[in-house]
Amino acid sequence: MILHGWWRPGEPGRPGAALLWAEDDAPPSPAPPPAAGSAVPDHPFAAPLERLRAALASLAGAAVADACGPAEASLRLPATEAGPLPSPALGSRAASPPPGGTGWGTWRVPCMRLPAAQAPALLEALHPAGRSRQAGAGTDAGPGAAHLAAVDAFAARLLEAGHLLPRVLGDPPQARWRPVLTGRGAEHFAALVAALPPSAACGEDAGTARTAVYRALGDLLDARARRRLAQCAPAGGGHRLAAALSRPDARLDPRATAAESDSDMAGRLSAWHTAAQREAGGARLVFRLAEPAPEEPGAQPPGRGEQWRVEFWVQSGADPSLQVALSALWLGEGADLLPAGVESAMLADLSRAARHYPALRTALAEPAPSALTLTTGQAHTFIREAAPRLSEAGFAVVLPEWSGRRSLALHLTARERSGSGGIGADDLVDVSLAAVCGGERVDLEELAELARLKQPLVRLRGRWIEVDPAHLRTALAYLRRRGSGTVRREEALRMAVSPVAATPLPVTGVDADGALADLLDRDADADMAPLEPPAGFTGRLRPYQRRGASWLRFLGRLGLGAVLADDMGLGKTVQLLAVLADERRPGAAEPPGPTLLVCPVSLVGNWQREAAGFTPGLRVHVHHGPSRLHGNALARAAGSADLVVTTYGVVARDSGELAAMPWHRIVCDEAQALKNAGTAQARAVRRLPANSRVALTGTPVENNLDELWSVMEFANPGLLGSQQAFREGIAARVERAAASGGAGDSDDGSAAQLRRITGPFILRRLKTDKAIIADLPDKQESRAWCTLTPEQASLYQAAVDELAERLEDAEGIRRRGVVLAAMARLKQICNHPAQFLGDGSPLAGRSGKLERLCDLLEHAMACGDKALCFTQYTALGRRLAPYLAERLGREVLWLHGGTPRARREELMRRFQTRPEPMVFLLSLKAAGTGLNLTAANHVLHIDRWWNPAVEDQATDRAFRIGQRRDVQVRKLVCVGTVEERVDEMIERKRRLAASAVGTGEDWLGDLSTAELREVVRLAPEAVAP
Repeated sequence: MILHGWWRPGEPGRPGAALLWAEDDAPPSPAPPPAAGSAVPDHPFAAPLERLRAALASLAGAAVADACGPAEASLRLPATEAGPLPSPALGSRAASPPPGGTGWGTWRVPCMRLPAAQAPALLEALHPAGRSRQAGAGTDAGPGAAHLAAVDAFAARLLEAGHLLPRVLGDPPQARWRPVLTGRGAEHFAALVAALPPSAACGEDAGTARTAVYRALGDLLDARARRRLAQCAPAGGGHRLAAALSRPDARLDPRATAAESDSDMAGRLSAWHTAAQREAGGARLVFRLAEPAPEEPGAQPPGRGEQWRVEFWVQSGADPSLQVALSALWLGEGADLLPAGVESAMLADLSRAARHYPALRTALAEPAPSALTLTTGQAHTFIREAAPRLSEAGFAVVLPEWSGRRSLALHLTARERSGSGGIGADDLVDVSLAAVCGGERVDLEELAELARLKQPLVRLRGRWIEVDPAHLRTALAYLRRRGSGTVRREEALRMAVSPVAATPLPVTGVDADGALADLLDRDADADMAPLEPPAGFTGRLRPYQRRGASWLRFLGRLGLGAVLADDMGLGKTVQLLAVLADERRPGAAEPPGPTLLVCPVSLVGNWQREAAGFTPGLRVHVHHGPSRLHGNALARAAGSADLVVTTYGVVARDSGELAAMPWHRIVCDEAQALKNAGTAQARAVRRLPANSRVALTGTPVENNLDELWSVMEFANPGLLGSQQAFREGIAARVERAAASGGAGDSDDGSAAQLRRITGPFILRRLKTDKAIIADLPDKQESRAWCTLTPEQASLYQAAVDELAERLEDAEGIRRRGVVLAAMARLKQICNHPAQFLGDGSPLAGRSGKLERLCDLLEHAMACGDKALCFTQYTALGRRLAPYLAERLGREVLWLHGGTPRARREELMRRFQTRPEPMVFLLSLKAAGTGLNLTAANHVLHIDRWWNPAVEDQATDRAFRIGQRRDVQVRKLVCVGTVEERVDEMIERKRRLAASAVGTGEDWLGDLSTAELREVVRLAPEAVAP
């Protein structure tokens, strides 16, 4: 379902409510005629109230669903003669072209009315920053509901910042909280108004966009404030205004003793609110940090005793270019150009600002405050801490133009040594380093003077700059010791781009010549001349493949490593084969030595076939199996081959022999096999010498950035420094930012820095990028939320209780085994009781997930489509195949790891060529490679491998070159169980890269007992009513 919503205003002074309805993604029914006595027909695929209530309960809990009341609304929607058009969010049905011209029609929809007091609980669940699943039990948020969630999130921010004031509204009078929209708040509000989607303004009571958003914002802010104040409501009634603002009943108590009438109170509060809002259209308080006056010759040493000033100014809202210093305003200057009463408004704003910057209280003690005097250290604190807080609170802050900029840095000059004639990584380069500030060189004497001051703000050549005193002293010592010298080209490259190179300040400028300049002037996205298909290459290269092959050739000629990380299905194999063929084209220089290709065992035959098909003239030798060659025989075979194919296991066993060979290039296919840098095979592969190295992988980062370090350490050893330095430095910062979604101070630009460092050496293109493949359709991924039957819930709770008991006595490796075994049992229970019990009992009517799977497949078959279903359990698949065939009345194909190759090929052929709707059930591991099943446009993951990289590989059986239709991918997840919570954990990790966790479920064994209890607990919403 797609959940839609808008805000229906209440009577004057009373809160409104969210009106919610949903489109149902079930086969459409004919548009019904209008009900008796009504000229408005019912919407044909609006979800019934029962389903809508269940979805809301799944999203925000039963209390929220119970607070909803039934309602009805008439909506004006796009339509054809056949009925209303589905919204774009509805998926495959929305993609179907309408049978005729489009127009507008009015339709009646059943709604749930959610009062303002309970609305935040639902809207928090819909907001991307807070939702725990994509949108409840099979429900996604439409544009209107998503916009309401954004308005509620803004209300939460206003409450935290204190940007609200009380008002007395309506008759009888009621006390309500209303927003104060100033500065950034006013800008955010304007953006929400501009972003109001049409679906949130299609009701009869929508009003203007500005009014609609303001009403929703005011009511949601009022609800949140009352919830916050509920615990501290005045005892015994207290002041009647305070009581009315903190309890559910907002009416002013007429029985309470009142010092003033309701109308007088309303007038005073309105004036207060108007004064607070003045900044948005009248006047605004500005804080301007002024530097100390320039030093006179013979004055005190620079950086000591200067006086900084935070000056207070007022800015006209009507003419922002008009700014008057408060020191002048108190003398009457400029007052006639500003709104009346601006003086008292500025004093009030200063008092409000003091809550965010307490040092302002010193200035407020003066009768006419105009500035705050600071020391140099205090000025640095103002720049770093106070200014962001004041700006966030809605005040204008003007800092010196140099603040926030990187001050001191290093400039690298690299010159190729004359006569070297080489283009390898080991060629020598003359380098020199110099300190720079603002593009100007800084000599060592100046650096020494700045270091002596030990201040975070120092004056250099008449300009103030920010420095880290400790880094400054380290940089000075480094430049005195190693300011110039001769290094290998690889070391010069690391100095130019690496964040962990042995330089105390970042290198922000490089002046290079020769091959090093060629590399630094390009990155993986550069528009280099595409490689023309060589004579020995028989295939056709797409434009992006020609560019990729050219990039591989360019780095290889420099003796540098490359990571080709294209999405699965984009042809990494053919790009490498094109390079090998180009090196051996007629008229080329003397052919290079052999390329050693290391791959998983399952891909050895694939490389043989691909090489024979695309480069039939390439001499290929396979070094694998018990009869593989050794000693001189291996040396002769490798020397006479162009491509030697081996496996990771063989490299670990034969590392001595293979390391003695003169390899021109080493290629690691499925290079994520190197992600654990300490394994024997990873160490063995890194020890192999070669002129250049290539890593082929669709998932350069799976679980954490240590895996990126391991792959890069193979391709370009030492580029990212030691693993420990990388882990404790930039990797930790990037992962913290990913874990927080890039919010707050955690995103310090480290991710962009890492991309800049690795950019020249990693090339990643995605199938979803229309600039790469314009004719590949879309992939739409979602969760299909399932509930447990009572039988499943009973088994699940018993398994959780057993786990709790066994954890009490388990430690170390035994504890890890207990956890992983319990996880497997819980996943089996979520699938089906019969799988867990292993008793061969019937399947029908016992599993909520199985029923959901059948519903989805029946829908796909009704649409004439084909579907792939993946499970990691062969035993379950063996039972599901005949059950689904009988239930659907369709042939269900079944492929698993034990399927003979001939049978495997026959199943693929039947699925691809037969026109009728069909289901292909596959075991996840058996479907990882070598299958092209583009006849399917539905992919369903029955159970979760908890490794998105593996799941993505399975999905790519259908979503690959050759697919002509949009692909719907659904992952079945049981709500309120371990499946949902691990799914949430994986999604947080997925922010680290396009692919995510690559360690299966082993990492769950390392969770604490408290974390495990939370992960596996059975929530009430897990069980179907």
